[in-house]
Amino acid sequence: MVKKSTYIGLFMVSLATLMYEILLTRIFSVTMWYHFAFMAISIAMFGMTVGAILVYLFPYYFTEQRAKYHLALSSLFFSISSVVCFLVHLVIPFIPRISIVCIFLIVFTYIVISIPFVLSGICVCLALTKFPQHVSKLYAADLAGAALGCIMLIWALDIIGDGPTVVIVIACLASTGALFFAAGVSKKVMHIALACSFLLASFAIANAILVRDQRPLLKLIWVKGERDHQHLYQKWNSFSRIVVDKDLNRKSASPGLSPVCPYHKINQLKMTIDAGAATVITAFNGNLDDLEYLKYDVTNLAHYIRQNSNVLVIGTGGGRDILSALVFKQKSVLGIEINKDIIEAVNKRFGDFSGHLDKNPKVTFVNDEARSYITRLKDKFDIIQMSLIDTWAATAAGAFVLAENSLYTVEAWKIFLEHLNPNGVLSVSRWAFPKLDAELYRLTSLAVASLRQLGIKTPRKHIVIVRRMIGKIKDAPYGLGTILVSKSPFSDNDLNIIEQIANKMKFDVVLTPRFSLDSTFAAISSGKNLIDFPINIAPPTDDSPFFFYVLRIHNILNRSIWKQGIIGIIQMKAVFILATLLAIVIVLTFLSIIVPLIIKTGKASLKGAFTFLIFFSAIGLGFMLIEISQMQRLIIFLGHPIYGLSVVLFSLLLSSSLGSLSTQKISNSSMKSSVIIALTLLLLVLIIFGKLTPYAIC
Repeated sequence: MVKKSTYIGLFMVSLATLMYEILLTRIFSVTMWYHFAFMAISIAMFGMTVGAILVYLFPYYFTEQRAKYHLALSSLFFSISSVVCFLVHLVIPFIPRISIVCIFLIVFTYIVISIPFVLSGICVCLALTKFPQHVSKLYAADLAGAALGCIMLIWALDIIGDGPTVVIVIACLASTGALFFAAGVSKKVMHIALACSFLLASFAIANAILVRDQRPLLKLIWVKGERDHQHLYQKWNSFSRIVVDKDLNRKSASPGLSPVCPYHKINQLKMTIDAGAATVITAFNGNLDDLEYLKYDVTNLAHYIRQNSNVLVIGTGGGRDILSALVFKQKSVLGIEINKDIIEAVNKRFGDFSGHLDKNPKVTFVNDEARSYITRLKDKFDIIQMSLIDTWAATAAGAFVLAENSLYTVEAWKIFLEHLNPNGVLSVSRWAFPKLDAELYRLTSLAVASLRQLGIKTPRKHIVIVRRMIGKIKDAPYGLGTILVSKSPFSDNDLNIIEQIANKMKFDVVLTPRFSLDSTFAAISSGKNLIDFPINIAPPTDDSPFFFYVLRIHNILNRSIWKQGIIGIIQMKAVFILATLLAIVIVLTFLSIIVPLIIKTGKASLKGAFTFLIFFSAIGLGFMLIEISQMQRLIIFLGHPIYGLSVVLFSLLLSSSLGSLSTQKISNSSMKSSVIIALTLLLLVLIIFGKLTPYAIC
């Protein structure tokens, strides 16, 4: 007999497991690198599989008679271990280098973090295997809890505003599950679970209060290989961790400033997102004369040729591009920022410092995903500016090399260009590496493809690229480049102004309709096919939105690419780390899962199991293909991978839960008709989904 408390306990454990899994993707993105965010999902699946294998390998220990006791015990240990293992992870000084030490630390992290999932796997496996007559309801409770966990994590992070505190909340939920499992089974376990729940809840509440005062008891120790320190301000949400630090009385942090810019100190604060991407909050008292240095920045070139304009800024960050529009006395500026906490930090928390830009009559802030918001807009603009979106996290460390970005696709740029006035300009700034200028090459390719989508046959007449060289990274020269894409051909007056400003500011003119510094830029802007080029500079699309990944598959092991400047090093570094992760997963899976199964099972008992193996493998593969493809599609609408992951997982798990619940009402006699109905519905859904998706995107 399965009591209601068992269903509730399983629901709570599954809820906590999914919350912990998705939370780790956030924490790894801060403590390590974006690559390792994907490792959290691998760890969860690995750990839960090991847990299930342990139940299978030790049937004499995990008996039906003691199943309820072991459910309570495993969920309690899951609760305790999730906190302990997280604390261990905090003290591991991850070193983001290609070395034996780095590999060892990855393996150690993988094993430590997998322990809570092993215990969760034991709990779930016991519930689903020891009560076969109730498996439909139990599996439904399991999946429903997991589905809710996907959504609850977003809510918890946004409300509490602190990742480490949410770990404690998750542990409290797991211990509450243990409390329900232990009801009527073991008073001792029940009392321990009750004590754990109380202590964890108390600590979570206390730490959440201290977080509001920027004095948390539980906080990160190591961040991307460096010891974390006390910050002026820190806030977590469902897709980022922002911190603000003192960075007072120094020259503007903009790397695009001209070398002839008069030197003067700027009062500013440094804002960092996920310990990777950085922006600055500039002190502003209303006197625009103090910000004249912004006129010397290569990212602001568009303002010289389109004056008295309506400006749209994609990614406001600390407000620098907003200030630039004000300095050039533009008519209005609309700033779109996906991160609500950044807007609140700039305009509220540090509003007195930043001059409360949101109260300026010329300025409007919008908290939304830029692409989807612009798609819904009917207004048109003279300048659309996008400066260094996903910048340091993407380039300097290779953190977003394999990350999707729906702002750098042909479809996105077509939308941007369609929202320009006839003489409007799209201004996009990225890092420049003359030895192998991958990002600017790809931006040029993007510009050409999107202009052609609008029916423009001579795209080069609509493109200008100017850059400012800064210094060297790893002995490779680098700088900042700005591409201007005009909806109409650039006039002679436009080109004369750009050339005069570039000459005055000592910028390099890379490409105009009149001139090309680099034959590759000339070839790309003329629409030539560069399939033999050492890197992939084809324009990204919504079906393959990997702007930062330019390494061709056949060049993955080509060491000569390492010598192609900083881009080659970054790409190889990312691929090497992912290959290392893959190797670690394969070895651990083989040793922890495959070998024990082979030893325990033997060839005899595997006879006749092949068809079942194929059947369940096909279900699993199909599930993952649907999950990944729909995550990719939804990122375009929702604006961030964490939302795509959560919404897709919630939908799939909840619908699977309902499916499991319905199986108890399907008899063998009605199986055939049920299959026909299910297949017909599936076909209809696919047709409707396929028809509506293009409409939804547009």
